Amino acid sequence: MNYDVIIIGAGPGGIFSAYELIRLRPNLKIAIFETGGPLAERRCPITEGKAESCVRCKTCAIMNGFGGAGAFSDGKYNITNDFGGTLYEYIGKTQAISLMNYVDEINLSHGGQGTKMYSTAGTKFKKLCIQNKLKLLNASVRHLGTDINYIVLGRLYQELKDRADFYFHTPAEHLEKLENGGYRVHYKGTETADCSKCIVSVGRSGSKWMETVCRELDIPTRSNRVDIGVRVELPAVIFSDLTDELYESKIVYRTEKYEDNVRTFCMNPNGIVVNENTNGIVTVNGHSFEDPSRKTENTNFALLVSKHFSEPFKDSNAYGESIARLSNMLGGGVIVQRFGDLVRGRRSNHSRIAEGLVVPTLAATPGDLSLVLPKRIMDGIMEMIYALDKIAPGTANDDTLLYGVEVKFYNMEVALDENLESCHKGLYIIGDGSGVTHSLSHASASGVYVARKIVEE
Repeated sequence: MNYDVIIIGAGPGGIFSAYELIRLRPNLKIAIFETGGPLAERRCPITEGKAESCVRCKTCAIMNGFGGAGAFSDGKYNITNDFGGTLYEYIGKTQAISLMNYVDEINLSHGGQGTKMYSTAGTKFKKLCIQNKLKLLNASVRHLGTDINYIVLGRLYQELKDRADFYFHTPAEHLEKLENGGYRVHYKGTETADCSKCIVSVGRSGSKWMETVCRELDIPTRSNRVDIGVRVELPAVIFSDLTDELYESKIVYRTEKYEDNVRTFCMNPNGIVVNENTNGIVTVNGHSFEDPSRKTENTNFALLVSKHFSEPFKDSNAYGESIARLSNMLGGGVIVQRFGDLVRGRRSNHSRIAEGLVVPTLAATPGDLSLVLPKRIMDGIMEMIYALDKIAPGTANDDTLLYGVEVKFYNMEVALDENLESCHKGLYIIGDGSGVTHSLSHASASGVYVARKIVEE
């Protein structure tokens, strides 16, 4: 089967590549290969009430399928160059912001209208953070919510499904470069599809496959970081001053003891804590909703410490995986601990959590996170909690819940040029699978950018 363009991965990068290609050149023959299923078929047994903890499905419905790992996120599109990736280093800061705004316009026209854009511009919290040795990063944030994000993705799929060939539940097994300069995708053992241009957008969950492709095609790479930490859950009123004005506040703290950076990530006001499965490892994440009826009385966010290895050990993701596997071994999945118990050096149990002020939104195993996380990372997280307590009093309450572990795996950074093209002509690598982007907005923008480059040719 021959195509003009094959896109591997139907996450944000792949979706917006297809959208822009079809908009600019509707006559192109496009195929999209995706490990997971269509949006309507993506159902997690936990969220449907069929299981209390992760049952390790063959393909994780939270991580894979149309929309990628961002489909059931809380739909935050951060329009900024301060975090979310280094796309601007390849295409320039002005163009990067322009593309992110273009993606925002598409989201609004496909069901996101009426959602709020938050901004850190002019906020009083920037001064408050500086006064307490914290740094609030600049950003404009469009919050769609998990529910509106699902609607937007559904409408995008309806627009694309009859204009491109979708191969769901069909992971690309092997990518071959042809003598004529094109590419061949091998799938389902013996079947193949050829194309002139290939866009690889496999996300973080496709990092191991991406490593194999780079090794087989001699594409240079370099090690990337891994983010390791916990997800904090506390009463929503504690962070309401920040979340009401900013929705998500990206705050960085430099620890006094080790001078490591600890940062907040993925803040979900009135949200829920959820499991996710990456390569068979159960970790924790958070969601929130725009629908008032689905809001909770809790807010959750991650506290993450970045680790980057170079010599002699280079595999940052393997380090993160080993910590996550230890958590799974001790807790059978995700572990939850009261902050007060952590400070006192004791494990949490069901009765102490039940007697606390915070009602958990995830059924996790009470335990002791200090047996899982290395001391340096644990010390940094505890320092950060006390620092946040100064701008949001109550953060360091005994009953604040910590879920672990949360790990953000990043693909190694693939060597790309200013067109996001690899050393092989016609092979583009975008989104979080490239190691260049780390967010919905940056990944989507990279898809639009590459589509336009292909059409220019």
